[in-house]
Amino acid sequence: MAEKKYGNRFVEKTGSRIGPTPPRSKNVVPRRFGDYPGVPQAFLDAAACRANRDDSGPILSDELMEFIRHTFTQEEASIYRRIQPGAKDNTAARIAETAGRPVEEVRAILDRLAHEKRVMTSFGRGENKQYRHVPIVPGIFEMVMIRPSLDSLTPWHYRFAELFARLYETGYFYHGGRSRPKRLDKNGKPKARIPLFRYLPVGKSIEANQMALPAEKLEEVFSRYKSFAVGLCQCRMTEEIVGRGCGRPMENRAAMGRAAEGAIRAGRMRRVELDELLDIKADAEASGLVSMVLNAHQDVDSNASCSCCGCCCHAFRAISEFSMPFMLSPPHFLPARQAEQCDHCGRCALACPMGAITVDLKAKTFNHNLDRCIGCGLCAVACGTKHAFSMEAVPEYELPPQIKFGSLF
Repeated sequence: MAEKKYGNRFVEKTGSRIGPTPPRSKNVVPRRFGDYPGVPQAFLDAAACRANRDDSGPILSDELMEFIRHTFTQEEASIYRRIQPGAKDNTAARIAETAGRPVEEVRAILDRLAHEKRVMTSFGRGENKQYRHVPIVPGIFEMVMIRPSLDSLTPWHYRFAELFARLYETGYFYHGGRSRPKRLDKNGKPKARIPLFRYLPVGKSIEANQMALPAEKLEEVFSRYKSFAVGLCQCRMTEEIVGRGCGRPMENRAAMGRAAEGAIRAGRMRRVELDELLDIKADAEASGLVSMVLNAHQDVDSNASCSCCGCCCHAFRAISEFSMPFMLSPPHFLPARQAEQCDHCGRCALACPMGAITVDLKAKTFNHNLDRCIGCGLCAVACGTKHAFSMEAVPEYELPPQIKFGSLF
C-alpha cells in the first residue's frame, strides 16, 4: 500500500525554498464594554469572566463577544457571571442567593452548564457541590469538543467550533497573555513559567538511543495507569468543520487513570485496553502526528495525551503562527545533521510540524530554527535511508517540573 502524504498549511514551497509561512500579523481589535450598548448586561458580565482573566485568556473583542453569546443563553450567562473565581463557596445556594432566584432553578442551570454543555466544572455532591469557571483553552474548548464520535455533534457544536476558530485566529494567546504583567513570587521576582505539557520524540527516531528516558516512551508513560480511553481530537475536528482539515486520523486523544474513567462516564470517550491505545498511537505517528503528555506529578492518578499535527493543533499553531515557544517544554533530543549525507531534498522541511527547518533545493542551503524545534524526530524519520539526521541528547537535560493539576481532571 502506498504511503499516504499529508500536508501542512504552515509549511510552503516558494520557488526552490521549502520552509515556514510568515508569522500571522496582529489582527485582534480591542474593545471596551461600552462598545456594546445593545448587548444585555448578563452577556457583558459573562465576557468579563473570561476577558483578561488568565495568561491564556483573550482580550475583549467582537470575536469573544460573539463566542460568549453563542456559548450561553442570556439566562445561563446571568448565573455563570455570579461564580466567584477562587472563592471557597460557589454552591448553588450561595449563587442563588446573589441572583435572587430559587436554588433549584439555579442548580438546574449550573448542572446544565457543567454536565450537558460542559463549559465549566463542578465537584462534590449534594448541597456542598461547588462550581468553577475554567479558561477557554485549555478548558471550555476541550470539554465541549472532545467526544467519541462525530454523530454527537449538533448544530450548536458546529457553530461553537466555527466561533472558537475565529476567536483563536485573532491571536489572543499572543496578544492577550504577552500584554499582561508577569506573575511575581513572594520576593517580587517574576515566576518561571512551567509548561503544562511536553512532546515525546517519535519512537522510531530514538528506538536505539540509550539516552531516552522512560518518561519519553509512550509504553512507559502509559504503563503507570490501569484505565484508558480515547476520543476525537478537538483540534482536527474543529479544522475539519471550518474546511481546513488535514485528513490525518482523529481518534487519538487519550486519557489515562481517573481522567479516563471520568471521560467514559461522561460519554466523552470510549474505553480501550492498553494494547489498543498503543496501536492507535503507533498509527498516529505513522501519519506524522507527535504525541503530547501532560507534565503530571507522579502522585497524580490521571494524565492525558494528544497526537498533534502542525496544521491543526492549536498548541503547535501558537508557535508556528504566533511565535510563542514558551508554551512548550524544552526537548531532550535535537536533530543533528550530517552535511555530507544531505542532498537537500527538502523532505525534512516538509515533515517538520513546526516549520523549524528551511531548505533551499537550488541553493543547497539548510537552516534549523531551534526556537521552534520540539525534538520530535520526524525529520530524521522522513530522511529515511539517507541517514542525514540523528537525534542527539541535549547535554544535562532534566525533565520539566511536574504539576499537580488537581481539579483539571
